[in-house]
Amino acid sequence: MTATSTLAGRTLLMSGGSRGIGLSMGIAAGRLGANVVLLAKTDMPNPRLPGTVHTAAQAIQDAGGQALAVVGDVREEADVQRAVDEAVARFGGIDFCVNNASALAPLKTEELPLKRFDLMQQVQLRGTFLLTRAAIPHLRRSPHPHILSLSPPVNLSPRWLGLHPAYTMAKYGMTLLTLGWAAELAEAGIAANALWPRTLIATAAVQNLLGGDASMQRARSPEIMADAAMAILRRSPRDCTGQAFIDEDVLRAEGVTDFSGYGGGSDVLLDLYVDP
Repeated sequence: MTATSTLAGRTLLMSGGSRGIGLSMGIAAGRLGANVVLLAKTDMPNPRLPGTVHTAAQAIQDAGGQALAVVGDVREEADVQRAVDEAVARFGGIDFCVNNASALAPLKTEELPLKRFDLMQQVQLRGTFLLTRAAIPHLRRSPHPHILSLSPPVNLSPRWLGLHPAYTMAKYGMTLLTLGWAAELAEAGIAANALWPRTLIATAAVQNLLGGDASMQRARSPEIMADAAMAILRRSPRDCTGQAFIDEDVLRAEGVTDFSGYGGGSDVLLDLYVDP
């Protein structure tokens, strides 16, 4: 993709982003000339999780963007407000709010500790709500405002509803909040959309929790989500809102027909909530 004025000089505020899909989105935005502000907890290296918020910010700068690393917890109102305030102080405003942070515990009800249940609801729902609410006053002043949440289309098939209800509720909740904002903020011209991968994405979460090496070999790279996200954010807010997108569909609309460059082989694994 080539840079356009819709991202050059714009400011993107993201929860998470130290690694995986969030990092790929940050780098892609930086490559298009955006300023990227990351609110993430990972301040020091973790043996099981590559990267920190600081290494992510450096990677974005190396890609050509400006970056600001804010160490904090998206569940904490003070941390979220500090990230927003620092973004505005450094870059003058906020154009894109990306709800990327998520906690993963895809377990059956009787297997799920209450502590993990609470974590998923707090990160996915409280965190998404806090970050977006704090960003809205600044999005109202942007000529190109977008909210983007990494969450799935709401698929009410019993297959998905019964697989791991607590995790599903948390992720669907992100989507419902986002679609609600599309309606609530329509008159202000603020777009709000969700984005989800068609296939598994090769991230630390897949490696550690969703099948290890076997799944990683049949998963696409995070760059497919990054490219789809950039395509959405470059669209007119008034013409692109209230949608729960799948990455492959977004890119097909951009003229992409060959996805082999994203890896995964010829037998890619579909992601959760995506029917064949």
